[in-house]
Amino acid sequence: MTERITPTDPPDETSDGDRLPPARFAYDRQTWKEIAHLLANLPLAIAGFVYVATLMFTGAGLAVTVIGLPLLAGGLRGSRLLGKAERARARGLLGLRIDEPSPLPVRRTSFFGWLWSSLKDPVGWRAVLYDFIRLPWGVATFTITLTSLFVLWPVLPYIARGLTNVDRAMVRGLLSPSDELERRIAELESDRGVVVDTAAADLRRIERDLHDGAQARLVNLAMGLGLAKEKLLEDPDAAAAMVDEAHGEVKLALRELRDLARGIHPAVLTDRGLDAALSAVASRCTVPVKVTAELESRPAAAIEGIAYFTVSELLQNVSKHSGARSASVDVWRADERLLIQVWDDGRGGADLGGGTGMAGLAERLGAVDGLFVVDSPVGGPTVVTAELPWRDRLG
Repeated sequence: MTERITPTDPPDETSDGDRLPPARFAYDRQTWKEIAHLLANLPLAIAGFVYVATLMFTGAGLAVTVIGLPLLAGGLRGSRLLGKAERARARGLLGLRIDEPSPLPVRRTSFFGWLWSSLKDPVGWRAVLYDFIRLPWGVATFTITLTSLFVLWPVLPYIARGLTNVDRAMVRGLLSPSDELERRIAELESDRGVVVDTAAADLRRIERDLHDGAQARLVNLAMGLGLAKEKLLEDPDAAAAMVDEAHGEVKLALRELRDLARGIHPAVLTDRGLDAALSAVASRCTVPVKVTAELESRPAAAIEGIAYFTVSELLQNVSKHSGARSASVDVWRADERLLIQVWDDGRGGADLGGGTGMAGLAERLGAVDGLFVVDSPVGGPTVVTAELPWRDRLG
Protein backbone atom coordinates (compact mmCIF):
# COMPACT_ATOMS: atom_id res chain seq x y z
CA MET A 1 0.00 0.00 0.00
CA THR A 2 1.36 3.37 -0.93
CA GLU A 3 1.51 6.31 1.39
CA ARG A 4 -1.37 8.65 0.77
CA ILE A 5 -0.40 12.15 -0.25
CA THR A 6 -2.97 14.82 0.49
CA PRO A 7 -2.47 17.82 -1.81
CA THR A 8 -2.16 21.12 -0.04
CA ASP A 9 -2.63 24.63 -1.30
CA PRO A 10 0.50 26.72 -1.74
CA PRO A 11 1.20 29.07 1.12
CA ASP A 12 -0.22 32.54 0.76
CA GLU A 13 2.27 35.24 -0.08
CA THR A 14 2.74 37.85 2.60
CA SER A 15 2.79 41.34 1.30
CA ASP A 16 6.32 42.69 1.08
CA GLY A 17 4.88 46.00 2.21
CA ASP A 18 4.33 44.47 5.65
CA ARG A 19 8.05 43.74 5.91
CA LEU A 20 9.40 47.20 5.03
CA PRO A 21 12.20 48.57 7.19
CA PRO A 22 10.98 51.18 9.68
CA ALA A 23 11.18 54.82 8.65
CA ARG A 24 14.11 56.67 10.21
CA PHE A 25 16.05 59.88 9.79
CA ALA A 26 18.68 58.27 7.57
CA TYR A 27 18.06 58.29 3.80
CA ASP A 28 18.31 54.57 3.06
CA ARG A 29 17.51 52.74 -0.18
CA GLN A 30 13.82 52.27 0.63
CA THR A 31 13.42 55.96 1.46
CA TRP A 32 14.81 57.00 -1.93
CA LYS A 33 12.46 54.52 -3.64
CA GLU A 34 9.51 56.05 -1.84
CA ILE A 35 10.63 59.58 -2.75
CA ALA A 36 10.98 58.53 -6.40
CA HIS A 37 7.49 57.05 -6.30
CA LEU A 38 6.01 60.25 -4.89
CA LEU A 39 7.77 62.47 -7.44
CA ALA A 40 6.57 60.23 -10.28
CA ASN A 41 2.98 60.43 -9.07
CA LEU A 42 2.27 63.75 -10.80
CA PRO A 43 3.31 62.96 -14.42
CA LEU A 44 1.74 59.50 -14.25
CA ALA A 45 -1.43 60.89 -12.66
CA ILE A 46 -1.68 63.48 -15.46
CA ALA A 47 -1.26 60.76 -18.11
CA GLY A 48 -3.88 58.55 -16.47
CA PHE A 49 -6.35 61.40 -16.06
CA VAL A 50 -5.93 62.48 -19.68
CA TYR A 51 -6.54 58.90 -20.80
CA VAL A 52 -9.71 58.65 -18.72
CA ALA A 53 -10.96 62.10 -19.70
CA THR A 54 -10.43 61.67 -23.44
CA LEU A 55 -11.20 58.05 -24.14
CA MET A 56 -13.65 57.13 -21.39
CA PHE A 57 -15.66 60.35 -21.39
CA THR A 58 -15.71 60.38 -25.19
CA GLY A 59 -16.95 56.81 -25.21
CA ALA A 60 -19.65 57.62 -22.66
CA GLY A 61 -20.70 60.72 -24.62
CA LEU A 62 -20.96 58.74 -27.85
CA ALA A 63 -22.78 55.83 -26.20
CA VAL A 64 -25.90 56.61 -28.25
CA THR A 65 -23.95 56.12 -31.48
CA VAL A 66 -22.57 52.98 -33.10
CA ILE A 67 -18.97 53.64 -32.07
CA GLY A 68 -19.63 54.84 -28.52
CA LEU A 69 -19.96 51.55 -26.65
CA PRO A 70 -17.12 49.78 -28.51
CA LEU A 71 -14.89 52.78 -27.77
CA LEU A 72 -15.86 52.62 -24.10
CA ALA A 73 -15.23 48.86 -24.00
CA GLY A 74 -11.80 49.30 -25.56
CA GLY A 75 -11.03 52.05 -23.08
CA LEU A 76 -11.93 49.79 -20.16
CA ARG A 77 -9.63 47.09 -21.48
CA GLY A 78 -6.88 49.67 -21.84
CA SER A 79 -7.41 50.81 -18.26
CA ARG A 80 -6.53 47.27 -17.19
CA LEU A 81 -3.07 47.81 -18.68
CA LEU A 82 -2.69 51.08 -16.77
CA GLY A 83 -3.63 49.26 -13.58
CA LYS A 84 -1.06 46.57 -14.32
CA ALA A 85 1.62 49.22 -14.78
CA GLU A 86 0.69 50.85 -11.45
CA ARG A 87 0.87 47.49 -9.67
CA ALA A 88 4.32 46.94 -11.16
CA ARG A 89 5.43 50.40 -9.99
CA ALA A 90 4.11 49.76 -6.48
CA ARG A 91 5.88 46.40 -6.45
CA GLY A 92 9.21 47.87 -7.52
CA LEU A 93 9.23 51.10 -5.49
CA LEU A 94 6.92 50.48 -2.54
CA GLY A 95 7.60 46.80 -1.93
CA LEU A 96 3.88 46.08 -2.28
CA ARG A 97 3.14 42.71 -3.83
CA ILE A 98 -0.47 41.88 -4.62
CA ASP A 99 -1.96 39.28 -6.94
CA GLU A 100 -2.95 40.16 -10.47
CA PRO A 101 -6.72 40.21 -11.09
CA SER A 102 -8.24 37.38 -13.08
CA PRO A 103 -7.89 38.07 -16.82
CA LEU A 104 -10.90 38.57 -19.03
CA PRO A 105 -11.97 35.42 -20.92
CA VAL A 106 -9.92 34.90 -24.08
CA ARG A 107 -12.25 32.34 -25.63
CA ARG A 108 -13.56 33.27 -29.04
CA THR A 109 -16.98 34.81 -28.80
CA SER A 110 -19.27 37.11 -30.74
CA PHE A 111 -18.74 40.85 -30.94
CA PHE A 112 -21.59 41.46 -28.52
CA GLY A 113 -20.14 38.92 -26.09
CA TRP A 114 -16.80 40.75 -26.20
CA LEU A 115 -18.59 44.08 -25.78
CA TRP A 116 -20.65 42.95 -22.78
CA SER A 117 -17.75 41.26 -20.97
CA SER A 118 -15.68 44.44 -21.39
CA LEU A 119 -18.39 46.84 -20.25
CA LYS A 120 -19.20 44.87 -17.10
CA ASP A 121 -15.55 44.31 -16.13
CA PRO A 122 -15.21 45.57 -12.52
CA VAL A 123 -11.39 45.50 -12.70
CA GLY A 124 -11.41 47.97 -15.59
CA TRP A 125 -13.90 50.29 -13.86
CA ARG A 126 -11.86 50.33 -10.64
CA ALA A 127 -8.73 51.20 -12.65
CA VAL A 128 -10.66 54.08 -14.23
CA LEU A 129 -11.66 55.33 -10.78
CA TYR A 130 -8.05 55.00 -9.62
CA ASP A 131 -6.75 57.11 -12.52
CA PHE A 132 -9.53 59.67 -12.07
CA ILE A 133 -8.87 60.39 -8.38
CA ARG A 134 -5.10 60.24 -8.69
CA LEU A 135 -4.66 63.68 -10.24
CA PRO A 136 -5.27 65.79 -7.09
CA TRP A 137 -3.34 63.28 -5.02
CA GLY A 138 -0.44 63.35 -7.48
CA VAL A 139 -0.32 67.17 -7.32
CA ALA A 140 -0.36 67.06 -3.51
CA THR A 141 2.34 64.38 -3.11
CA PHE A 142 4.63 65.97 -5.71
CA THR A 143 4.34 69.39 -4.05
CA ILE A 144 4.82 68.11 -0.49
CA THR A 145 7.78 65.90 -1.43
CA LEU A 146 9.56 68.53 -3.49
CA THR A 147 9.07 71.16 -0.76
CA SER A 148 10.22 68.79 1.97
CA LEU A 149 13.44 68.03 0.08
CA PHE A 150 14.53 71.64 0.64
CA VAL A 151 12.68 72.67 3.80
CA LEU A 152 11.84 69.58 5.87
CA TRP A 153 14.54 67.22 4.64
CA PRO A 154 15.45 65.89 8.14
CA VAL A 155 11.95 64.40 8.57
CA LEU A 156 11.30 63.65 4.90
CA PRO A 157 11.71 59.86 5.43
CA TYR A 158 8.74 59.95 7.82
CA ILE A 159 6.71 62.16 5.50
CA ALA A 160 7.51 59.87 2.55
CA ARG A 161 6.49 56.79 4.51
CA GLY A 162 3.18 58.38 5.51
CA LEU A 163 2.35 59.50 1.98
CA THR A 164 3.33 56.19 0.40
CA ASN A 165 1.22 54.33 2.94
CA VAL A 166 -1.75 56.16 1.46
CA ASP A 167 -0.56 55.08 -1.99
CA ARG A 168 -0.32 51.50 -0.79
CA ALA A 169 -3.86 51.67 0.56
CA MET A 170 -5.17 53.06 -2.75
CA VAL A 171 -3.44 50.33 -4.79
CA ARG A 172 -4.73 47.62 -2.45
CA GLY A 173 -8.24 49.03 -2.46
CA LEU A 174 -8.68 49.78 -6.17
CA LEU A 175 -6.11 47.71 -8.09
CA SER A 176 -6.06 44.49 -6.08
CA PRO A 177 -7.97 41.41 -7.25
CA SER A 178 -11.74 41.42 -6.95
CA ASP A 179 -13.48 40.07 -3.89
CA GLU A 180 -13.84 36.33 -3.47
CA LEU A 181 -17.31 36.14 -4.99
CA GLU A 182 -16.23 38.01 -8.12
CA ARG A 183 -13.12 35.85 -8.47
CA ARG A 184 -15.25 32.73 -8.05
CA ILE A 185 -17.65 33.87 -10.76
CA ALA A 186 -14.73 34.36 -13.17
CA GLU A 187 -13.39 30.90 -12.32
CA LEU A 188 -16.81 29.33 -12.87
CA GLU A 189 -17.12 31.05 -16.25
CA SER A 190 -13.74 29.66 -17.24
CA ASP A 191 -14.65 26.21 -15.89
CA ARG A 192 -17.89 26.27 -17.87
CA GLY A 193 -15.84 26.72 -21.03
CA VAL A 194 -13.66 23.73 -20.10
CA VAL A 195 -16.74 21.58 -19.48
CA VAL A 196 -18.25 22.59 -22.83
CA ASP A 197 -15.00 21.84 -24.67
CA THR A 198 -14.66 18.48 -22.91
CA ALA A 199 -18.24 17.49 -23.74
CA ALA A 200 -17.74 18.51 -27.38
CA ALA A 201 -14.53 16.46 -27.57
CA ASP A 202 -16.30 13.44 -26.07
CA LEU A 203 -19.12 13.75 -28.61
CA ARG A 204 -16.62 13.95 -31.48
CA ARG A 205 -14.83 10.87 -30.13
CA ILE A 206 -18.11 8.92 -29.91
CA GLU A 207 -19.09 10.00 -33.42
CA ARG A 208 -15.67 8.98 -34.76
CA ASP A 209 -15.78 5.60 -33.03
CA LEU A 210 -19.27 4.91 -34.35
CA HIS A 211 -18.39 5.98 -37.89
CA ASP A 212 -15.08 4.13 -38.11
CA GLY A 213 -16.07 1.08 -36.04
CA ALA A 214 -19.55 -0.32 -35.58
CA GLN A 215 -21.15 1.66 -38.42
CA ALA A 216 -18.60 0.45 -40.96
CA ARG A 217 -19.04 -3.14 -39.81
CA LEU A 218 -22.83 -2.90 -40.03
CA VAL A 219 -22.56 -1.54 -43.58
CA ASN A 220 -20.34 -4.47 -44.54
CA LEU A 221 -22.80 -6.79 -42.81
CA ALA A 222 -25.73 -5.43 -44.81
CA MET A 223 -23.81 -5.80 -48.08
CA GLY A 224 -22.74 -9.34 -47.20
CA LEU A 225 -26.27 -10.41 -46.30
CA GLY A 226 -27.53 -8.87 -49.56
CA LEU A 227 -25.03 -10.91 -51.59
CA ALA A 228 -25.88 -14.05 -49.58
CA LYS A 229 -29.58 -13.51 -50.33
CA GLU A 230 -28.84 -13.36 -54.06
CA LYS A 231 -26.76 -16.54 -53.96
CA LEU A 232 -29.13 -18.44 -51.69
CA LEU A 233 -30.82 -20.31 -54.55
CA GLU A 234 -27.92 -20.39 -57.00
CA ASP A 235 -25.11 -21.46 -54.65
CA PRO A 236 -26.34 -22.42 -51.15
CA ASP A 237 -22.84 -23.31 -49.95
CA ALA A 238 -21.44 -19.90 -50.87
CA ALA A 239 -24.47 -18.23 -49.29
CA ALA A 240 -23.90 -20.19 -46.07
CA ALA A 241 -20.26 -19.08 -46.00
CA MET A 242 -21.34 -15.47 -46.44
CA VAL A 243 -23.84 -15.84 -43.60
CA ASP A 244 -21.09 -17.26 -41.37
CA GLU A 245 -18.87 -14.31 -42.24
CA ALA A 246 -21.75 -11.92 -41.52
CA HIS A 247 -22.26 -13.64 -38.17
CA GLY A 248 -18.65 -12.90 -37.30
CA GLU A 249 -19.13 -9.26 -38.31
CA VAL A 250 -22.16 -9.06 -36.02
CA LYS A 251 -20.11 -10.32 -33.07
CA LEU A 252 -17.36 -7.80 -33.73
CA ALA A 253 -19.88 -4.96 -34.11
CA LEU A 254 -21.57 -5.92 -30.83
CA ARG A 255 -18.21 -6.01 -29.08
CA GLU A 256 -17.31 -2.55 -30.38
CA LEU A 257 -20.71 -1.21 -29.33
CA ARG A 258 -20.24 -2.65 -25.84
CA ASP A 259 -16.79 -1.06 -25.61
CA LEU A 260 -18.23 2.23 -26.80
CA ALA A 261 -21.05 2.06 -24.25
CA ARG A 262 -18.54 1.26 -21.53
CA GLY A 263 -16.54 4.31 -22.59
CA ILE A 264 -19.60 6.55 -22.31
CA HIS A 265 -20.75 5.30 -18.91
CA PRO A 266 -20.23 1.71 -17.76
CA ALA A 267 -23.28 -0.10 -16.41
CA VAL A 268 -21.26 -1.56 -13.53
CA LEU A 269 -20.56 1.98 -12.28
CA THR A 270 -24.26 2.81 -12.19
CA ASP A 271 -25.28 -0.50 -10.63
CA ARG A 272 -22.47 -1.26 -8.17
CA GLY A 273 -20.44 1.92 -7.68
CA LEU A 274 -16.79 2.90 -7.87
CA ASP A 275 -15.29 -0.14 -6.13
CA ALA A 276 -16.64 -2.64 -8.65
CA ALA A 277 -16.14 -0.33 -11.63
CA LEU A 278 -12.50 0.39 -10.78
CA SER A 279 -11.85 -3.31 -10.18
CA ALA A 280 -13.17 -3.96 -13.71
CA VAL A 281 -10.86 -1.28 -15.12
CA ALA A 282 -7.90 -2.71 -13.20
CA SER A 283 -8.58 -6.20 -14.56
CA ARG A 284 -8.08 -4.90 -18.11
CA CYS A 285 -4.74 -3.26 -17.28
CA THR A 286 -1.61 -5.04 -18.55
CA VAL A 287 0.02 -4.47 -15.14
CA PRO A 288 -1.20 -6.15 -11.93
CA VAL A 289 -3.23 -3.52 -10.04
CA LYS A 290 -4.43 -3.63 -6.44
CA VAL A 291 -7.63 -1.63 -5.86
CA THR A 292 -8.64 -0.42 -2.39
CA ALA A 293 -11.83 1.63 -2.05
CA GLU A 294 -12.83 2.79 1.42
CA LEU A 295 -16.23 4.31 0.73
CA GLU A 296 -19.20 3.83 3.03
CA SER A 297 -21.56 5.71 0.69
CA ARG A 298 -21.57 6.93 -2.89
CA PRO A 299 -20.86 10.43 -4.19
CA ALA A 300 -22.92 12.15 -6.86
CA ALA A 301 -23.19 10.34 -10.17
CA ALA A 302 -21.22 13.06 -12.00
CA ILE A 303 -18.37 12.82 -9.48
CA GLU A 304 -18.36 9.02 -9.76
CA GLY A 305 -18.11 9.31 -13.53
CA ILE A 306 -15.19 11.76 -13.40
CA ALA A 307 -13.40 9.58 -10.85
CA TYR A 308 -13.93 6.47 -12.98
CA PHE A 309 -12.63 8.03 -16.20
CA THR A 310 -9.69 9.61 -14.35
CA VAL A 311 -8.54 6.23 -13.02
CA SER A 312 -9.24 4.59 -16.39
CA GLU A 313 -7.03 7.14 -18.20
CA LEU A 314 -4.27 6.85 -15.62
CA LEU A 315 -4.23 3.05 -15.81
CA GLN A 316 -4.06 3.26 -19.60
CA ASN A 317 -0.97 5.45 -19.16
CA VAL A 318 0.46 2.85 -16.80
CA SER A 319 -0.09 0.14 -19.42
CA LYS A 320 1.31 2.16 -22.35
CA HIS A 321 4.06 4.37 -20.97
CA SER A 322 5.26 3.44 -17.49
CA GLY A 323 7.04 0.09 -17.94
CA ALA A 324 5.77 -0.74 -14.44
CA ARG A 325 5.55 -4.20 -12.87
CA SER A 326 2.82 -3.36 -10.38
CA ALA A 327 0.37 -0.58 -9.58
CA SER A 328 -2.28 0.31 -7.05
CA VAL A 329 -5.42 2.43 -6.85
CA ASP A 330 -6.62 3.84 -3.53
CA VAL A 331 -9.92 5.65 -3.15
CA TRP A 332 -11.17 7.19 0.09
CA ARG A 333 -13.23 9.99 1.51
CA ALA A 334 -11.70 12.81 3.56
CA ASP A 335 -14.34 15.15 5.00
CA GLU A 336 -16.26 16.43 1.97
CA ARG A 337 -13.66 15.41 -0.62
CA LEU A 338 -13.17 12.26 -2.65
CA LEU A 339 -9.48 11.39 -2.97
CA ILE A 340 -7.91 9.06 -5.51
CA GLN A 341 -4.30 7.95 -5.60
CA VAL A 342 -2.81 5.91 -8.44
CA TRP A 343 0.70 4.55 -7.87
CA ASP A 344 3.04 2.56 -10.10
CA ASP A 345 6.67 1.46 -9.88
CA GLY A 346 7.52 2.39 -13.46
CA ARG A 347 10.21 4.58 -14.94
CA GLY A 348 8.63 7.89 -13.84
CA GLY A 349 9.14 11.20 -15.57
CA ALA A 350 5.42 11.82 -16.15
CA ASP A 351 4.23 15.43 -16.28
CA LEU A 352 1.17 17.41 -17.31
CA GLY A 353 2.77 18.43 -20.60
CA GLY A 354 3.95 14.98 -21.60
CA GLY A 355 1.22 14.27 -24.13
CA THR A 356 -0.38 11.47 -22.08
CA GLY A 357 -3.71 13.21 -21.52
CA MET A 358 -2.87 14.38 -18.01
CA ALA A 359 -3.38 18.03 -18.88
CA GLY A 360 -6.91 17.20 -20.01
CA LEU A 361 -7.55 15.33 -16.77
CA ALA A 362 -6.31 18.31 -14.76
CA GLU A 363 -8.67 20.63 -16.68
CA ARG A 364 -11.63 18.28 -16.22
CA LEU A 365 -11.05 18.04 -12.46
CA GLY A 366 -10.45 21.76 -12.19
CA ALA A 367 -13.81 22.41 -13.83
CA VAL A 368 -15.58 20.80 -10.85
CA ASP A 369 -13.38 22.41 -8.18
CA GLY A 370 -11.00 19.46 -8.04
CA LEU A 371 -7.23 19.09 -7.84
CA PHE A 372 -4.77 16.99 -9.82
CA VAL A 373 -1.22 16.49 -8.54
CA VAL A 374 1.53 14.49 -10.29
CA ASP A 375 4.65 13.33 -8.41
CA SER A 376 6.82 11.42 -10.86
CA PRO A 377 10.58 11.76 -10.50
CA VAL A 378 12.74 10.24 -13.22
CA GLY A 379 13.31 6.63 -12.25
CA GLY A 380 9.95 6.40 -10.49
CA PRO A 381 7.78 5.69 -8.75
CA THR A 382 4.86 7.74 -10.02
CA VAL A 383 2.10 8.90 -7.67
CA VAL A 384 -0.89 10.75 -9.10
CA THR A 385 -3.35 12.20 -6.60
CA ALA A 386 -6.77 13.45 -7.67
CA GLU A 387 -9.19 15.25 -5.40
CA LEU A 388 -12.87 15.88 -6.10
CA PRO A 389 -15.75 17.39 -4.15
CA TRP A 390 -17.87 14.67 -2.57
CA ARG A 391 -21.41 15.96 -3.27
CA ASP A 392 -23.69 13.25 -1.86
CA ARG A 393 -25.81 11.27 -4.27
CA LEU A 394 -29.41 12.46 -4.39
CA GLY A 395 -32.30 10.04 -3.98
